[in-house]
Amino acid sequence: MWNDNTSQNDDQSVARLGPLAGIRVIDLTLALAGPYCTLLLGGLGAEVIKVEAPGGSDIARNNPPYCAGSDFNYGDRQPEEVSLLMLDRHRNKKSITLDLKQEEGKAIFIQLVKQADVLVENFSVGTVERLGIDYETLRAANPALIYTSVSSIGKDAPPEMKGMDIIVQALSGIMEVTGFPDGPPSRIGIPLADMIAPHYALSGILAALIHRGRTGKGQKIEVSMLDTLTALLALEHFDVLTPKGASPRTGNNQDRLTPFGIYETRDSHVAIAAPQDAWAHSLFRAMGRPELASDERFRTRGGRAINAKLINGIIEEWTRQHTTDFLIKLLASNSVTAAPVRTPQQACDDPAVRKRGAVVTLKHPKLPPGVETATAGVPLQFSECKVGYDQLAPMLGDHNSEVYTRLLGMSEETLRKLKERSII
Repeated sequence: MWNDNTSQNDDQSVARLGPLAGIRVIDLTLALAGPYCTLLLGGLGAEVIKVEAPGGSDIARNNPPYCAGSDFNYGDRQPEEVSLLMLDRHRNKKSITLDLKQEEGKAIFIQLVKQADVLVENFSVGTVERLGIDYETLRAANPALIYTSVSSIGKDAPPEMKGMDIIVQALSGIMEVTGFPDGPPSRIGIPLADMIAPHYALSGILAALIHRGRTGKGQKIEVSMLDTLTALLALEHFDVLTPKGASPRTGNNQDRLTPFGIYETRDSHVAIAAPQDAWAHSLFRAMGRPELASDERFRTRGGRAINAKLINGIIEEWTRQHTTDFLIKLLASNSVTAAPVRTPQQACDDPAVRKRGAVVTLKHPKLPPGVETATAGVPLQFSECKVGYDQLAPMLGDHNSEVYTRLLGMSEETLRKLKERSII
C-alpha cells in the first residue's frame, strides 16, 4: 500500500523516486496490451509484481525471436532460451509464480492483494470468475483496490473471439481508412490497438488513484482495445465525409489539407505539410512556381482540396527531380514544414529522441554478446521525479523469496513446501 515516506519533501527521494513510488501493482497480464500497461506503471516508479503460474503463463513467452546464446533463434524455443519480448516487457517488474487454480494458491493471492494498490488483468472472458479473483471477490478483501481489466472487444465479447490486434483493427474500422483508394484495407504496421488501450488504462488508473486519495475508495476500470481504437477513428467524422464522396482511404495524402502528404523524391520520400494558404504559397515559391499561388485552382485551401490530385501531381513531379536531403534544406529555408520518411532504425537512432529517453538500449545477459537493440523508454520528462527503466527483466520466479517473505512473512521452509506442491 501507499508508503507515506515517499511524500516527504526530501531532495534525495525526489531525485531517486518516480511519481508512482509507493504504489504497488499486481500484474496478471499477458501478451502485449496488459503487459505494456504495467510496463508503463513500472517506468513511472510503481512496484510491479508479475504473477504467473509455475512454468510460466504469459503467452508472449512463446513469441520468437528467442535468445540465450550467440544469436537469435527464430524457430522453436529451447529450454534455456527466453523471448526477446519478455526481456522488453518485463523491465522494472518483479516475477513470482503462483498457481491460482489451487485453493491454497488462491488464498495466498488474496493476502497479496491486501497489500496492493492496483491490479491489472487482461484474461479472456470469464477467466477471473472461474478462478475466483473477480472484482467483487477482491474488493471484499481490499476495498481500496483499483482493479483494471483490459479486454480486446469488451467483457460481453463472444468467448471464441480471441483478443488479437488484427481482429480489433478490422472491427474498429481503422483498416478501412488505411491504405490507398484503389487498394484493399490495410493493417497499420504496428499493433496499434495493443498499444493504445494500455495508455487509456494508465489514464484511468491515475484518475482512480486521485479519486481514492479523496474518498479512500477503490474501483473497477474496464478498457477495451476496440473501444479505444474506435474512439480515435470517430474523431475524423467519416460518417459526414464519406456520403459526400470522400474516399475513406486517402493513401499518402489528405486531400482536404493539400499540400499534405508523402511525395516521392529522387532517392526516397519526403513528407510535406502546407495546408494553410501562406504555407502553400511558400511551397510554390520554393518550387520555382510562384504563379501557382495566384491560380484560382490552388490559391485557397478550398480550391486545393477540390483539385488535390492535380496539385499533388505537380508537386511530386518537382520532388522527383531532387534528392530528399536537398528538398529538406530548400523547404526549410522557405519556412515550409517537411521531413524525410525515416526507417525505424533511423528514427530510433535519433540523438534527440535518445537524449529525452523515449528510446533506450535494451540490456540483458540473455541477449547475444555484443547485441544492442533499441526499445521503448518512458517518453515523459518530469522536473521533480526520475522515470525510466533501470531494472532488467527478471527470469520467471526470480522474486518468489523476496515477495513472499517480505510482504507475506513466509519462511523459506514454507516456500520450499509450496514449491514441492507446485503452488509456487
